[in-house]
Amino acid sequence: MGMIKRIQQENIKESLYKGKAVVLFGARQVGKSSLIKELVKQEKFLWLNGDEPDVPLLLDNITSDRLKAITGESKLLVIDEAQMIPNIGLLIKRMVDNFPEIQIIATGSSAFELADRTKESMVGRKEEFQLFPLSFSEMVKHGDFITESRLVANRLIYGYYPEVVTSPGKEEKILRDLTEGFLYKDILNLEGIKKSSTLQRLVQMLAFRVGSEINYSSLGNDLGISRLTVEKHIDILEKNFIVFRLNTFSKNQDNELKKGRKVYFWDVGLRNQIIKNFRPVEFREDIGALWENFIISERKKKLSYASDFSDTYFWRNTQQAEIDYIEVKNNEISAYEIKYSPNQKVRFTKSFVNAYQPKITQAINNQNYWEFLL
Repeated sequence: MGMIKRIQQENIKESLYKGKAVVLFGARQVGKSSLIKELVKQEKFLWLNGDEPDVPLLLDNITSDRLKAITGESKLLVIDEAQMIPNIGLLIKRMVDNFPEIQIIATGSSAFELADRTKESMVGRKEEFQLFPLSFSEMVKHGDFITESRLVANRLIYGYYPEVVTSPGKEEKILRDLTEGFLYKDILNLEGIKKSSTLQRLVQMLAFRVGSEINYSSLGNDLGISRLTVEKHIDILEKNFIVFRLNTFSKNQDNELKKGRKVYFWDVGLRNQIIKNFRPVEFREDIGALWENFIISERKKKLSYASDFSDTYFWRNTQQAEIDYIEVKNNEISAYEIKYSPNQKVRFTKSFVNAYQPKITQAINNQNYWEFLL
């Protein structure tokens, strides 16, 4: 299939050798190492992997002299899976301050670990980027629009993890290995969650409820844990790039929902693996929710790669009128209804339109979605 070029490659390339560390976040197996290898292949570099047991020991409390000895002639140091290294924030700060001529690139599969550890110590010293599974837009550029649009029904079932995309026929096995590998083991190890069965059941519940509003208290009751623990677990899943939340949009109209939230998965293939459902699109009862998840996650990838910091929400009022997806940028509101079939009737509630005067109201369906994603 050839190397699939990632949009972030150019973005990262432009930020190298400007006196700042580059930090690349993303779930395991989304292609962070491949992207960096492609980026630095013409350079003289040193590559350290935080997953290897001797690397955290090597870098723990390291002095400037020893650091210089390790990097030698290399003008580029890559620290892969940097969240495994104690005091990584302090270490990178010291390197940026003492050796400005050396470009540091750190990758991490847990923002929980890496972002928290680097936040205070690295103000003004780092550029952050995020990498997701492959996107519709990247695959159109890699192949062509017609081929990729024909494959969307397949992507809705198996998603966009690079290995899944490049290994047709082995998708289910790869997704199973991914879920059993990083999804549960890594997160449990990293975050010290005591009961893996609780986390697994919570992830399943979220997967079944994609596109529906979720209530932390009722999830907690079902799982026999507190509302706070549910919130903490979802926060961990979010910071490990498994899910993301949409909150309700509200400007205090009396009849609006003020505190609702929905949870979506960054990859629909992973979501389908969690609920063990790989049935084709035409036989699925959950096609509405699946399509909504696919479109919103693809759109959010697009916004992230374009450094477009629009705020994203859904909207609902007490009469159960709802708008699936809202973007707010510079006080301008765009509202979207996401329906798989173009034949489904779409209405934008009068009370919402009158109150907010949205710049755009549009239905996104399987006949026009590409304008929204490219």
